[in-house]
Amino acid sequence: MIGYVTLGTNDIQSAAKFYDALLAEIGAKRFMETEGFIAWGVSPEKPGLCVTQPFDGNKATVGNGVMIALQVDSPEKVNLVYNKAIELGAKDEGAAGPRGVLPGFYAGYFRDLDGNKLNVFCMIEPNT
Repeated sequence: MIGYVTLGTNDIQSAAKFYDALLAEIGAKRFMETEGFIAWGVSPEKPGLCVTQPFDGNKATVGNGVMIALQVDSPEKVNLVYNKAIELGAKDEGAAGPRGVLPGFYAGYFRDLDGNKLNVFCMIEPNT
């Protein structure tokens, strides 16, 4: 149902560098780009992630309660992407690991360079 999500940025070049490196870890690459907008995806049939300078010309701000979740296929990939985000300058919002919120939910949380909150997650067999 979701076609793409858009995150505001105040520094398109820094955001581009961050997301080029981060999203490469899950096989995503740029598929659309203008001077103030860049979109990444793994395929045209899957949702994309975009960064943009706000159209209204005002400063980009973080949405309180807004979070983007990136789904991957294994805890190892969660760890890889989470660690890459931190390496690229993201702020830790919860280290990668199992979450008690839902049996089998494994996730790591971080904020990008503009303060947008993301997580990377997968579903695993819950311990029985």
